Amino acid sequence: MSDSQKPRRTRKIVLDQVVAAETGAAASILVERFLDYVRHERALAANTQSAYRRDLRDFTAWLAGRPPATLTVRDLGDYFAALAKKGLARASIARQAATLKTFYAFLQLEGVITESPAELITAAKRDDVIPGTLSPAQVDRLLESPEGGSPRACRDRALLELLYATGCRASEVSTLRLGDVHLAESFCTCRGKGNKERVVPLGRRAIAAVRAWLDGPRQAFAARATGMPSWAVLSTRGNRLSRMRIWEIVRLHADNAGVPSDIGPHTLRHSFATHLVAGGVDLRHVQEMLGHASIATTQRYTHVDAGRLRAVHEKFHPRK
Repeated sequence: MSDSQKPRRTRKIVLDQVVAAETGAAASILVERFLDYVRHERALAANTQSAYRRDLRDFTAWLAGRPPATLTVRDLGDYFAALAKKGLARASIARQAATLKTFYAFLQLEGVITESPAELITAAKRDDVIPGTLSPAQVDRLLESPEGGSPRACRDRALLELLYATGCRASEVSTLRLGDVHLAESFCTCRGKGNKERVVPLGRRAIAAVRAWLDGPRQAFAARATGMPSWAVLSTRGNRLSRMRIWEIVRLHADNAGVPSDIGPHTLRHSFATHLVAGGVDLRHVQEMLGHASIATTQRYTHVDAGRLRAVHEKFHPRK
């Protein structure tokens, strides 16, 4: 072997050693690198980052020390089978599959692997059923649950009315600012996934509840914070009301109102859409108010309209 060939061979040996080390890298190291990537380079939303972290924490626990870069498609199939055996919903398994596809695409990008075993994953489609809705009577009881004139009751009334009037997610109400609420014009501006803005109308009951909160106790709550908080709905300390605290408030009043106590803010979102569709609102309008990117997602709510369509058919069809 000539001297000119030695450096090339040495470089190849070093490169092979690096690839081997990367392939055998611990899952925790690769996961942290991936999370840094989605945080700093892709600048994904905080909720998306949290979902990735939760999914990959479960995946790492299942790996039990095995390097993720050594897994095959069959191994990943075993993982999803284990999730299904634990009773995880199809929608949750589909989300885990999406997380792993993104994670393995990152490993490919970084040169840790040459081919992604996750590319061949075909996750089960999401259930087309709605997780749960309340009847209009149950919604009325829930929204009337915060009784009395206490500052907290006033805040909770405004919060519940906002959730049902707009169909917003808990995170969207949590980040709603004063400048987003236009009571005189009867609408508010919501920011959904991908920071996309949408305009949602407000009904008179929601306007009255929100106005009572903004003109009353909110000022006292805001005075307890450092600076002038711009969030529309505040905690008792004047801070932004967190997503988890919103869940707790909904469940507290659900228990008080005698409706299923396992509901959450998303139940009010589903109820909002279900009641609009049942009332005859065009599906495209419901899609816009919910902030769905695809009409297919909104079409889940059409099954509740079967009774209304049957009544219309019986009333107007010439051969009823």
